[in-house]
Amino acid sequence: MTTSSLDPPGTTGRVLHWAARYDLLVWLLTHGRDRAFREKLVALARLSPGESVLDIGCGTGSLGLAAKRQVGATGEVFGVDASPEMIARATWKAARAGIDVRFDNAVAEALPFPDARFDAVLSTLMLHHLPRKVRQQCAREIRRVLKAGGRVLVVDFAQALDKGSFLGHFHRHGHVDPRDMVSLLDEAGLRAVDSGAVGISSLQYVLGVVRA
Repeated sequence: MTTSSLDPPGTTGRVLHWAARYDLLVWLLTHGRDRAFREKLVALARLSPGESVLDIGCGTGSLGLAAKRQVGATGEVFGVDASPEMIARATWKAARAGIDVRFDNAVAEALPFPDARFDAVLSTLMLHHLPRKVRQQCAREIRRVLKAGGRVLVVDFAQALDKGSFLGHFHRHGHVDPRDMVSLLDEAGLRAVDSGAVGISSLQYVLGVVRA
C-alpha cells in the first residue's frame, strides 16, 4: 500500500498507485480471507437487491464487484478512486468477470454525482489517507449523494500497524479512531446506528444512516 508523491490535482490525500500488487497486500492483510472479508462488508452495509451503491476509494474494484453480486441485475454499483491505475485494474476486473460496475477516476471530496443518488455508500480503508479537513469534505459529500434513509459503511484501521511487520513496512499512513468516525458522520448529518470490530487486524466499522 505504497503511495506516489505525485498525487492527481484535486486532492490533498494520499493516493495509492501500486495497483498490480494491491490485491496481494489485501490478501496478506486478511490472511487469505479476502473474499470472506468482502462478503462480511457487504453484509455489514445491509445491501439489498435493487439498491444503488457507491464505493468511494474503490481501489481495484473487488468490493464493488461483490456489492453488485448482492444488489443484482436490478441494482447498480459505481466505484471511484483518485488513482487512475486502480481504476484501470478495477475496470479490467469487471470486464473479465462480465459484471456491470462503472469505475471512474474521481476524488472523495468532490463526488461527480447528483444529490440523493445512492441508497448506500461504502468507504473502506480510505479515510486514514485523508487529512482531517478532507475527511470532513468527504463526509459532507457522502451525505449529499445519499437518498433519504440512505446509509454509509465506513471501515478503517483503529490503530497503526506495527512498523516492524511486513505489512507495516508498506502501510505507514496511520489510522482513524472509531470515535472520530462517529463524530465525522454526525457533523455531516449522519447518525451512527452500528459499530464494532470487523475481526481482521485492528479494523473497525461504523454504519451510519441519514439523519431525519
